[in-house]
Amino acid sequence: MAGENFAGNIIINLASLPDFLRNPILKKRMIEFFSLSESEKTEIICNALEAGPTIPFLNFAKLFKSWLEILATLPAKQREELFLAYIKETVQAPQKLIAFNIDGILEIFLGLQQKEKEVLSGTIRQIIDSLDGESKRRMMIVIPENAKRHLNI
Repeated sequence: MAGENFAGNIIINLASLPDFLRNPILKKRMIEFFSLSESEKTEIICNALEAGPTIPFLNFAKLFKSWLEILATLPAKQREELFLAYIKETVQAPQKLIAFNIDGILEIFLGLQQKEKEVLSGTIRQIIDSLDGESKRRMMIVIPENAKRHLNI
């Protein structure tokens, strides 16, 4: 992945926008994701994982909450595809999560409406259950115990 991190720059800019601008732009970008090639999708996921920790947490929290809320409204197939892309990258390079405030991310998730939490945690459980043994083991090592409890995994 040579060159500039355009996806990462977009993520950083989105994080600083007010909700009424951020949400429709983010949703459009999320929908566009599904029309990309596999290599473009992988690049976006890698760039997002790289950019996330560089965003001040208050801005990141607003962006991540918007992302989760939008994700909860997407069709199950799209939600699974997007989560799976992040999970696969995490399994391959778990160190990418070290720089994230995992406790803060869990708090954002817990602040969602109950229905959103159920939809998202159900999708995550389904994906983790479908992983091969080694990938599942690696993913379970990365997920903190308190997050496992809240996700029922």
